Amino acid sequence: MSGRQRGRPRSFDRETALEKALRAFWEHGYEGTSVADLTRAMGIGAPSLYAAFGDKKTLFEEATERYVRQYGGFVGRAMVEEPTARAAIGRALREAAVEYTEPDRPAGCLVISALTTYSESVEEVAEGLRVMRRHNVAAFEERIRRDIDAGLLPASTDAAALARFAGAVMQGMSQQSRDGASREELAAVAEASMRCWPAEPGPREAPEAPGA
Repeated sequence: MSGRQRGRPRSFDRETALEKALRAFWEHGYEGTSVADLTRAMGIGAPSLYAAFGDKKTLFEEATERYVRQYGGFVGRAMVEEPTARAAIGRALREAAVEYTEPDRPAGCLVISALTTYSESVEEVAEGLRVMRRHNVAAFEERIRRDIDAGLLPASTDAAALARFAGAVMQGMSQQSRDGASREELAAVAEASMRCWPAEPGPREAPEAPGA
């Protein structure tokens, strides 16, 4: 028999507790959610929280990773599955209108809303969220550039500006959902934003035959 003492088994389900922490951060933001709020939401004591998840920052980072996997994956799927940038970004915005207004969970996007204003003490957390948001914009831009190169968008299209516009629309939809905008209202925003896209190039004319 080993002489090593076994730790006391956990009396809670870690994944369930993590989901509850995610919801608390999603609803109230990073700075608006205290350790006391977390332990109350998760149904565990502070020692159990620290033992299972580390400190508040580490718990938030794990909760954010779970959010991206479980709730934020619709953007990546649209980028992969749709044939054009217009279709992919349009789908992402339309699905955002649905995802941001699901009645059984907090409104909006955790990555967008968890830190809107913050103190210098949480700059590292804020930068992590900025990186995630910039990743989406970069994915939009890369997809738009591919379509420009393929002749599916005009050569004069400003890929960076169009990608940032799409990101701004998505971020605005998140905030408006938290302010009470309905799914139908956000869907209308998504449709209006897509009408701002450059017109698709027409068919290229065949060159005239010599001597015609």
